[in-house]
Amino acid sequence: MSNTKFGFTKLLVDNLEASAAFYKSVCGLVETGRVDAAIAGRKIREILFAPSHDGGATLVLLKFLEAPKPTNDEVILGFMTDDIEAFVERAKASGGAVAQPAYTAADLGLKVAFVTDVEGHLIEVVQPL
Repeated sequence: MSNTKFGFTKLLVDNLEASAAFYKSVCGLVETGRVDAAIAGRKIREILFAPSHDGGATLVLLKFLEAPKPTNDEVILGFMTDDIEAFVERAKASGGAVAQPAYTAADLGLKVAFVTDVEGHLIEVVQPL
């Protein structure tokens, strides 16, 4: 196979500014740019974030400008942290919610929690034990 690498995820959102504020404050993501374009004739607006580590993928928040609010159950974003409790508290303070409190998955060597962002998108948070 050719030199193919996973490079980005585009999360469909309704409120770009509120979603961007959430991911900046909770996950520490850094905005790198904004794009106004079209996909298959549909106008879009995007906010791009830098990878959080070398070799990491980019997160892009995307809004179809003339479309109804997208559903929020088609993707689960995954974030790694060294302090899961602090991540969960930041999510709650920034308008998110706890979907499943942190628990220990000893067989995987992880602590795991699920939170939602301001639009209800599910985020899996893991902390190595």
